[in-house]
Amino acid sequence: MPHTVLLAEDDRAIRHALERALTLEGYAVTAVADGVEALAQAHRTPPDVLLLDVMMPGIDGLQVCRVLRAEGDRTPILMLTALVETADRIAGLDAGADDYVVKPFDVEEVFARLRALLRRTSPAPAGEPGPARDAQLSDRQIEGAGIRMDLQARRAWRAGRELELTRTEFELLELLVRNAGIVLDHATIYDRIWGYDFGPGSKNLAVYVGYLRRKLDAPGAPQLIHTVRGVGYVLREE
Repeated sequence: MPHTVLLAEDDRAIRHALERALTLEGYAVTAVADGVEALAQAHRTPPDVLLLDVMMPGIDGLQVCRVLRAEGDRTPILMLTALVETADRIAGLDAGADDYVVKPFDVEEVFARLRALLRRTSPAPAGEPGPARDAQLSDRQIEGAGIRMDLQARRAWRAGRELELTRTEFELLELLVRNAGIVLDHATIYDRIWGYDFGPGSKNLAVYVGYLRRKLDAPGAPQLIHTVRGVGYVLREE
């Protein structure tokens, strides 16, 4: 069965172009023009993934995302945004989105991000590890650099304080905890988390690291995620 996509985009030309491209790529697409229709359709027939434009009249993409997350809906959400400032992207992540694409975009990038989201939310075949799981580190709980994570319950704590994390933030933190003290380069992180390296010009990883730092760091506590300039990131206590 093809994966189902709920596309909400108020620009008719973009909506029709994306609907056609996604259909040709093998997805079963339901396309709507605003947030009200998106919520109604998501409640009526939950899709495998949502593709939401941020700027829509009435109920915008961020509001749709907030409503679904408040209802406990964990369907992966990819945001389409013309807003390029980091603060705007963070607003989408804060609303509960899993990833975003900045307009104007290459449709191949949309395909790659959708594949990554669906791969991360699909159960692994029997006998195979899921994403970001190593055979020697497959226990339910892992710890490193003062972080404790329950992988089955998808919960994480620092010094007894529970962290409220999105799906992508959780998986990024898990990768860092599993490799605490080891510098991970950008390409490795992109491959493990997104399954695709978006190139040296992408700000995607920096945005997620920055947002994860905001949730990890507390007043008076040492910073845990360190930038190794020109290489990548490392999780360690100093």
